[in-house]
Parts: sequence; C-alpha cells; structure tokens
Amino acid sequence: MGNKEQTYQDIMETAFKMFSKKGFDQTSLTNIATEVGISKPAIYYYFKSKDELIKTLFDTLVKDIQSFTLIKVENMTAQNVKELLYNVGEKAINRQEKERSFNQLFNHYILLASRDAYYADQLVRIQQYFFNTFYDALIRAVQINAIKDETILIKSQILALLFDNITNFILTGLELDYKKIWKEAVDNTLRGIEYHEQ
Repeated sequence: MGNKEQTYQDIMETAFKMFSKKGFDQTSLTNIATEVGISKPAIYYYFKSKDELIKTLFDTLVKDIQSFTLIKVENMTAQNVKELLYNVGEKAINRQEKERSFNQLFNHYILLASRDAYYADQLVRIQQYFFNTFYDALIRAVQINAIKDETILIKSQILALLFDNITNFILTGLELDYKKIWKEAVDNTLRGIEYHEQ
C-alpha cells in the first residue's frame, strides 16, 4: 500500500475511533490530523471538509452493513432456507456485539439524521435494503418449493422489522439473547408456509 493510500486508511480508522467516542461535534479535523500524525492542511488533500469525511465514513459503513446482511439466494435449497436466514441475523448480531465502537458510531449517525435530511434518507434506504433482502430470499424460497407463496411480502416485512429492531436494541447495550430471539423470529415467521421440515 502506498503512502497516500495508507494515510487515507489511517484517517478513516482514526475518524472512526474518534467519532465513535466523542461524536461529530466534539471531534475536529485538527484532532484527527494530530492523531494520524499529519498537519491539518494535509487532511484537505483527502477530504474537502469535515462533512465530506463524515459522509465518506458513513458510506463505508453502509457498504459494510450490506456485505454482512447479504443472503446468497443462489445457494438456497429447500433444506437450508432457515439456515441462511438464521445466518444473516447471527452475522449482524456478532458484528455489533464484538464491535461496540460500531454501535457507538452508528448511534451518532442516527442523531445526525434527526437534523440532516441526507442521513435520514440514507437510514430509510438501509431499512428498505433489509426489506428487499428478506423479500428476495422468500421469493427464491417459493421458486424452489421450500415455502408456499402466502403473504410472503408481509412475512419479509416482519423479518426486516424484527432484524432492524434487534440491531437497534443491541445499540442500546441491553443484554439479551439476540441470536435465540432471531432464530425464534425466523421459525415463527415461516411456520405454516413451509413445505418441508428444515
């Protein structure tokens, strides 16, 4: 990795840590530059403003969220539908439980969304992504005759709402058995429309 790429990565990692601990308002570009070991003017080579850095970091987080909530429907069989659904929840739960700084940073973006339309819109897009992910999975399950085509739009919305609520509860720090809750949610949502016992 070249010096420019390494410095960019250092800025992003430092911003992640500092924003998660202190928030956006209490962290300046000077703070970040000092921690990285560069001058404040040097940071402008990579980011035009603090707002651009905050947005770039957010976009990176969104891609990360999408990567660990991906369900590879092409790998779905009648026997592994539930397992794939269990896994997507467990991956997200593992990520959030292991990386508390991720939770802290995302909380700051939720607060930012209350006063910035861009972030409010992006949070809605994330939720829509969850809906689409589960709907596409259930459509595929119907196509391979794993489940019946009965209220799958509503059922995918139930899964998305539960998934989003579980991840929101983790953000609060409340200690619950989220993996068991998610598994029970999947089981209950698919109960009665399965062709096969999983």
